[in-house]
Amino acid sequence: MITITSSQLRPILLSSLLIICLTYLYLFPLNLSSGTTRPVHVDNSASSIDQVVVAKPHPNLPDPSLPPAWLNTTRANAAFVILTRNKELDDVRWTMRQLEARFNSKFNYPYVFLNDQPFTEEFKELTRAMTKAQVQYGLIPEAHWSYPEWIDVDKATALREQMGREGVIYGDNLSYRHMCRFESGFFFRHPLMMQYDYYWRVEPSVDFYCDIDYDPFLYMKDNNMKYGWTISLFEYWQTVRTLWPTVKSFMSEYPELIPENNLIDFVTNDGGESYNMCHFWSNFEIADLNWLRGPAYLRYFEYLDRAGGFFYERWGDAPVHSIAAAIFLNKTEVHFFDDIGYRHNPFMHCPTTRELQKKCSCNSDENFGKLRAKISECVCLWSNELICGIINRL
Repeated sequence: MITITSSQLRPILLSSLLIICLTYLYLFPLNLSSGTTRPVHVDNSASSIDQVVVAKPHPNLPDPSLPPAWLNTTRANAAFVILTRNKELDDVRWTMRQLEARFNSKFNYPYVFLNDQPFTEEFKELTRAMTKAQVQYGLIPEAHWSYPEWIDVDKATALREQMGREGVIYGDNLSYRHMCRFESGFFFRHPLMMQYDYYWRVEPSVDFYCDIDYDPFLYMKDNNMKYGWTISLFEYWQTVRTLWPTVKSFMSEYPELIPENNLIDFVTNDGGESYNMCHFWSNFEIADLNWLRGPAYLRYFEYLDRAGGFFYERWGDAPVHSIAAAIFLNKTEVHFFDDIGYRHNPFMHCPTTRELQKKCSCNSDENFGKLRAKISECVCLWSNELICGIINRL
């Protein structure tokens, strides 16, 4: 008679359990390949229910057995928005040509051009010629592109000139400050934008490298997403010295506006004590206009605007938007558009997945994300990538 001691029993049980699991997986494999489904029949005491295990395909890798996405006539209530000037006509046309070829010639979304000066007839004629979509041209109200009444202009001028002497990028540029304030708090309230629910921010002289064979606007809408981006990096500390203390003060005064489930750890590494300078590069954004028009964001912007940092320092719209996304949104509401190859000099995002690369003309070895190994302070990019990993696996 064979005797099994208690010390031998545990490994025998574990081995038996492993064999049972492997046998089950062999007999009932799960097909999780991209874009496929497998029905799983489950006997229930009340009835037999067909359940489906779905591995969601990448939206830019559609099922070839289905009609192309652009043949679906459903469109989001959305538009491209381009803040530009007449002298940037050639740069705008360069961008539009690529955007039309890669995406919009199939989906036909409208363009809204905004300028602090009236657009010339030449600008209108030559930009309209780039697309079959509707094109609108808007003038920015003077109140949205000037000093508000509470700003000490002499103080702002002196601090701006000092930043210029210190060599801070755009440090002595007043127009740049008006642009940052406008993009932070006013573009989404322009009369031409009030008719739309989503926007795609486009800049002059940028590149789009990949075919986009689905509708990013509908993707955002269908998945209840509020903010989408392609590149993230660090802000210049000299330009936002008092931004985070102002944000902390805002959060203390309006705790009811800050949801518990948010992304604040993207912008702080110490539980909210300081700002780690991480931000989404806002020259590319696809986002929900109604989120920006909502009471939480508007209260946030007005609080920052009253603090004066757009003029006394050089608060950029990128950290302003990014911090707002971090404190007001959760991970299911923020999306990394990894499939959209994009360049705004000097940085580029290029998809690295082989299947997505087949749609692109960029070199993934030059991807900004791959450069982080050469950057001594890579915590921001690492944290960002980690959040993206969580988002893309939901």
